[in-house]
Amino acid sequence: MRTHVTVSDGTKIAVTEFGGPGVASRSARLAEPERETRRVGSRDSRTILLLHGLMGRASTWWAHARWLADHGRVLGVDARGHGDSPATGPWRTERFVADLVEVVETLTLGPLTVIGHSMGGLHGWELAALRPDLVEALVVEDMAPDHRGATPDDWTSWFAAMPPTFPSVAAVRDAFGFPRPSVGDYLAECVREGPDGYRLLTDPEQAGRIAAEWGTRSFWAGVRAVRCPTLLLQAEESPVANHQMAEMAVVLPDARHVLVPGTGHLLHDDAPDRFRELVGEFLTSRAAGGTRRCGCR
Repeated sequence: MRTHVTVSDGTKIAVTEFGGPGVASRSARLAEPERETRRVGSRDSRTILLLHGLMGRASTWWAHARWLADHGRVLGVDARGHGDSPATGPWRTERFVADLVEVVETLTLGPLTVIGHSMGGLHGWELAALRPDLVEALVVEDMAPDHRGATPDDWTSWFAAMPPTFPSVAAVRDAFGFPRPSVGDYLAECVREGPDGYRLLTDPEQAGRIAAEWGTRSFWAGVRAVRCPTLLLQAEESPVANHQMAEMAVVLPDARHVLVPGTGHLLHDDAPDRFRELVGEFLTSRAAGGTRRCGCR
């Protein structure tokens, strides 16, 4: 089920309900958030919020949302300018995080286990830093806090070289799937058919403006403010994450860092079984009350 939450600047943020304990009884209430309540302490009191990466949408998590539903209620948010959330600025990280706060409070979702990939990982730890009452556990997939000096120019040039429309979903996969097919599959999920063919839901120029902000500032202050248990997953062949993810595990009070061999930036798609193993173990340990300090490996 999908609904929208209108945030304070009038933007409608799309929220997808993937499933989990009690979802049938909740589905009607999702459309009437003021009536939603949580039974604290019950099995279905855990809510897992999935945050996608740049150019993505909540549905890119679909394959993992199915098994995550065994661990709690699972929802995903389309960030503004992505998926079914209108392409409305501003594009600063603070605005994206404010959207999440308003969605969570409107739908009475917290405290959450947040799982974020890339941009979603950044938004996840900034949410945990800003509102620790809303985040009880955090998974960050392949994102570093300091990209100062970097620009998205190569990335935007790559998209600019692509046609504005594609004749089929298969054509989208072919265009973006080399050298990693997972990228083609990811972007094939992020298109919509129109009279002239399939178009990307997110304007690459707007996405470039979002990424450009990351090259102008450090987000280490947000990392240092996180207090919840955190799992840090780094792709071995990532163009985005680097040694900083291991350093994050040292700074955070309760964190584990894992480097996953043979994976690119879409770690959860390149190594889905390993991702499920690591995240499932993290969620199970949290359900059992585990809070041990985990070292890097």
